[in-house]
Amino acid sequence: MSVTEETCSQEFIDLAGALATTARGIARQYFRQGLAIEDKADESPVTRADREAEAAMRKLIGAAYPDHGIFGEEYGAENPDADFVWVLDPIDGTRRFITGNPLFGSLIALLHHNKPILGVIDMPILEERWLGIAGRPSLFTDRQGSREARVRPCPQLAGATILSTAPEMFQGANGPAFQRLRDSAKLTLYGGDCFNYGLLASGFADIVVEADLAPYDYLAHAPIVAGAGGVMSDWQGAPLTLQSDGRVLCAGDPACHDQAVALLRTA
Repeated sequence: MSVTEETCSQEFIDLAGALATTARGIARQYFRQGLAIEDKADESPVTRADREAEAAMRKLIGAAYPDHGIFGEEYGAENPDADFVWVLDPIDGTRRFITGNPLFGSLIALLHHNKPILGVIDMPILEERWLGIAGRPSLFTDRQGSREARVRPCPQLAGATILSTAPEMFQGANGPAFQRLRDSAKLTLYGGDCFNYGLLASGFADIVVEADLAPYDYLAHAPIVAGAGGVMSDWQGAPLTLQSDGRVLCAGDPACHDQAVALLRTA
C-alpha cells in the first residue's frame, strides 16, 4: 500500500491533535515549577512532566487503536511491528524545559509500514503547532489561526542559514563532514531543538543538520518538511525510518539539499 493522504485518516489526524494538546497541558502545568530532575542511563535529564505526558498520550492511543504500535522516549517500544506505529517525544528539549526556556516542544509521528505519514511539532509555551500529513500541504497554527507553512527558496548553499541544536553533536567521526557543510554556508546558529525544523518549514532558515538523534527526535519532522516543500533525509540522502542512524539533514530547497548531501555523505 502506498503512502497517500488516504492512508492517514481524519481519525488519525484528530488523535494526533488530541495527543499534542494533552502533552501541551501537562508541560504547561509543570513549566518553571521547580521539578525534581533525574538523570537517565545516557545522562540525559528526565522529569515527571516527560513521563506523565508520554503516559497520557499512550493511554489515548491504546484506547483508540489497541492494535497500533508505540515507540516513545520514556517507555520504549510496544507492538513495534504493527502496520501503524506512533512515535512520541513528550518533551523534546528537556534541558531547556528544566531551565525555564520556552523553546521546547512535543513531537508526535505516525508511521505506516515504517514510513512517516503524519508529524506534529507542538510548542506548548509559545502555543505554536506544525502539522504535516503525507500528500497534503503542511499547516502552521498559532494564536492568530492556521495557515500553510512554506519553505523559502535557497538554491545555493553559499547563501544558506544552518540551524543545529549543539556543536557537540559533531565531535569525532561526524566532525569533518559537518565542518565542510558549515564552511560552505552563510551562517550557522545553535540551539532550538525541534523548533528549528518548524522555523525551516515556515521559511525562516534553510538547513537543519544534526547527528546522534533517536527516532523520536526526527521522525515527526519529515512529513512537516515535505508538506512545506522541503526535503529531509539522512546524511546519505536516504528516507528516514526507525532504523536510520540518527544523522539527519533537512533543507527547504531541494537544490540546497543535494549540495549538502554531497558534502556530508562521505562521513
